[in-house]
Amino acid sequence: MKLFVWDLHGVLEEGNDRAVIDISNEVLAAFGYEQRFAYADGRRLYGHKWYEYFSFLLPEDTHDRHMELQEACFMVSEERPELQYRWMRPTPHAIDVLAEIGARHQQIVISNTRPGTLDMFLKLLELTDYFVPGRAFAVDQHVRDVKTTKKDILAEYLAGKPAFEEIVIIGDSASDMLLADVAGGTTYLFAHPEFAFRNCTADFRIHDLREVLGRV
Repeated sequence: MKLFVWDLHGVLEEGNDRAVIDISNEVLAAFGYEQRFAYADGRRLYGHKWYEYFSFLLPEDTHDRHMELQEACFMVSEERPELQYRWMRPTPHAIDVLAEIGARHQQIVISNTRPGTLDMFLKLLELTDYFVPGRAFAVDQHVRDVKTTKKDILAEYLAGKPAFEEIVIIGDSASDMLLADVAGGTTYLFAHPEFAFRNCTADFRIHDLREVLGRV
């Protein structure tokens, strides 16, 4: 049996880059700012921590204010899920790929988000059948002094388990590709067709999730 390790945002879903902009602009309005993000900013900044969006837009404000705006964004995203429903959907072929892999191998998802919002996203995207409790992990990397990393989560998951035939890692960032440092594995760097690949090393670079089925 193999283990497939998935990232969520930018890999198994599409549209969150726009949802982030809508939520951010709602918060900016609530705080009395005139500045607004454009959807092009969502593509430019995608993959950054949320407070870094505000560092980009409001460079004269303090880090504490950027963190305050970030916290407000998380609250809005949880209280008004329709802002995500408007844009987010599974990446093309994601459901079929997960189903085919799940019939033969084991899969987990490790996401840089909060536990509550990860559960919400998995339900919204109808991915809960593929990532049952114990196979879906949230690493809240938006907090500057956070201690736990994706590597820690993977190492803990693997501890005490029989060795897998292969570990396959699918993500869209350098931190995802570095999961191979934990126990080896094959890395796939994914980018949606309209997005550029991140600048990092990977065994394969793909725009179509079906290419991962070559490891099945």
